[in-house]
Amino acid sequence: MAYLCSRILSALPLLASMLFLTVQAADVVPSDLSASQDQTPILTLYGLDKRRALSRADIESLPLYESNLTHFEGSQGRFSGVWLEDLMTAEGIDETATLRFIAHDDYTVFITPDDRQERRYLLATRLDGEPLTLETLGPSMLIIPADAEAVELGKASMMDWVWSIRNIHIQ
Repeated sequence: MAYLCSRILSALPLLASMLFLTVQAADVVPSDLSASQDQTPILTLYGLDKRRALSRADIESLPLYESNLTHFEGSQGRFSGVWLEDLMTAEGIDETATLRFIAHDDYTVFITPDDRQERRYLLATRLDGEPLTLETLGPSMLIIPADAEAVELGKASMMDWVWSIRNIHIQ
């Protein structure tokens, strides 16, 4: 019995660390990539009174950032793109707007001002320096680097991670 008790006690620190596992956020750093020159439209913004097609060059004219992470759909590497709030500011989108993201497969997600207060969203346009394509879940995707590991471990929702984004409706 003493042996069994000593084995259980020796395992307690390991069990405690497993129970109170902390989840790390993926670091986001400024990118040294040059902005794309590709003027082909990849994303359309629909506002209350206007429509604007954005190219990779339009999007990447903003400061680029990157984060090394594993996307829960399998892509792994250095995702590069722009902060969603930077894009909103550049396009004159009111911070009180709700954004509706629609993917090529019609998957739809609403990102509210409260959502944007709680976490930062990166609109990724590249993986390992290469432009995202439909085959690589592009041409753009919305990721939340701070939630990357938690999503991978099943501790946070993946519902706001949208890939193959076709349209953003401003509401």
